[in-house]
Amino acid sequence: MPKRAILTFLGTGTSQGVPVIGCRCDVCRSTDERDHRLRTSAMVEVGEARFVIDAGPDFRRQLLREDVSHITAILLTHKHKDHTGGIDDVRALNFVDYPTIHTVNIYATHDTAECVRKDYDYAFFENRYRGVPEIRLHEFDPHCPFEVDGVEITPISGRHSHFSVTGYRLGDVAYLTDFKEIEATEVDKLRGVRVLVVNALRFEPHDSHFSVEEALSLIREVKPERAYLTHMSHDVGLHDEAQGRLPDGVWFAYDGLKVEI
Repeated sequence: MPKRAILTFLGTGTSQGVPVIGCRCDVCRSTDERDHRLRTSAMVEVGEARFVIDAGPDFRRQLLREDVSHITAILLTHKHKDHTGGIDDVRALNFVDYPTIHTVNIYATHDTAECVRKDYDYAFFENRYRGVPEIRLHEFDPHCPFEVDGVEITPISGRHSHFSVTGYRLGDVAYLTDFKEIEATEVDKLRGVRVLVVNALRFEPHDSHFSVEEALSLIREVKPERAYLTHMSHDVGLHDEAQGRLPDGVWFAYDGLKVEI
């Protein structure tokens, strides 16, 4: 029998989050909590395993909101700070059961792993000072599935402007963010998913992110049972109004939304 899975949207905003600092648009001044978006991240729970996809600057706040004290692994999509800027906060997970130390496993492609080593070099020194993040960094081939705690993870490769970005399929759910291009061979890896999450920065075209229409085009090709859009900027508009522009079976996700698969 397939394992029950729960997808939680930890954050659904773009790199600046919503509201944007100093902005006075209707979205940034909205009192609807669905219009308040932390930097994009998600959590997928499969059986007893708990995977967090990306750990951006709002990582601490997101885990506090969801009352998370243990995770199986962090899966990184790429090296931008809105997706890696909160890694230092794994220290709380390391020491939650002190004196037992829980090392946090992080999975990334080679380029992203090199960025983590550079940005958090103090976590990899031979003679580390007490209290640094306890990290075990795993590099994977983006063209080959791998397994973590009995859960098969299939990387989905794409392009985010001029460099690669990695999405993930875990059983019946697939999660893509910061995609602008995807090859047909990678789309094939998404066939049969029940829930598909795709980034959609705004309705107008953008040079490094899917627009809403580009995301919908991919959704029409894959044909999941349900689809959710994430990594939205304030340019998408107010949640209620924007939702009315989407076809049946597709929703704008919002922070804290949980989807059972």
